[in-house]
Amino acid sequence: MLLNCIFAPMNFEDIKTVQKLLSQPQKIVIVPHKNPDGDAIGSTLGLCHFLNSLGQSAAVVAPNDFPKFLKWIPGSEGVINFEKQNIQAKEKLNEASLIFTLDFNHLGRAGQMEPLLKTLDVPFIMIDHHQSPEDYAAVMYSDVTMSSTCEMVYNFIMSLDGGQAITADIANCLYTGIMTDTGSFKYASTTAKTHQIVADLIEKGADNTKIHTQVFDTNAPSRLHILGCALKNMVILDAYATAYITLSQEELNQYDYKKGDTEGIVNYGLTLEGINFAVIFIENKEEGIIKISFRSSGDFSVNEFARTYFEGGGHKNAAGGKSDFSMEETITRFLDYVKATRKPLVKNV
Repeated sequence: MLLNCIFAPMNFEDIKTVQKLLSQPQKIVIVPHKNPDGDAIGSTLGLCHFLNSLGQSAAVVAPNDFPKFLKWIPGSEGVINFEKQNIQAKEKLNEASLIFTLDFNHLGRAGQMEPLLKTLDVPFIMIDHHQSPEDYAAVMYSDVTMSSTCEMVYNFIMSLDGGQAITADIANCLYTGIMTDTGSFKYASTTAKTHQIVADLIEKGADNTKIHTQVFDTNAPSRLHILGCALKNMVILDAYATAYITLSQEELNQYDYKKGDTEGIVNYGLTLEGINFAVIFIENKEEGIIKISFRSSGDFSVNEFARTYFEGGGHKNAAGGKSDFSMEETITRFLDYVKATRKPLVKNV
């Protein structure tokens, strides 16, 4: 396989900066975003394995917990949870000489870790594929055309001539993030290079069948019950090519919700014929907000919609946001925004 034809190398100056930083021993902390998903956990752990193979001292500190269906990923048992292991997490961060932030591009996405991260007087390296990055890092490897941060970590490793260091553990980590963030390789962000990288990861030991089974085919009863409730709650707005789902805190409690149980449910709306905008609203009483996930197909930008109306953002076809209003008020506002925004974009409206 011609690896130099597969990966997209980083900017030359950024490579030199990273090489200089890694030319001496560093105490490195790698940080994913709050409520880390497959791409966040896969990329941070994949990078952690790689940096430790170079003789560095690297650890992952996550803002909070991550779903059970990701806890088989190699190295996941060593992730330090800032929310539950606060003293240990703060010690790691205060001792760090280098910080990597992965799969997010503004420090607000680090949740309760944000204030501490802003006080650290050490170099930051950002690796991320979301739009509108903040300028806080010494190295900003930002590329919105990439399928996932895991694809970018592969490029990062290859840019440092580290291809031979990609073990089966690293391959499994990176494959997981690419698979989950591309919707099992069906989203438009999936390119020929993405498939070539995935092929190389399989050659290096990624167990694609096991990964798919662990992530998608190993369900707790709570996950299936919540899915059933969500689908029952789905509302279809044919006139606006839109479908939305609501899940109240009461419904989540009724079915013994566990972190990760709602992952991917929003995508069901897009499986309906004629629907190209899907949304899920999930009530979180503890935080006092409605968490919102947006998905679209085609040219409708949910990133723009989320930024404009719901204090969020993300990608053109996948974004998130939040509302401080009640579920009822949030839905009322959403319907008003849909009617205002979608009318010129949907035929026969």
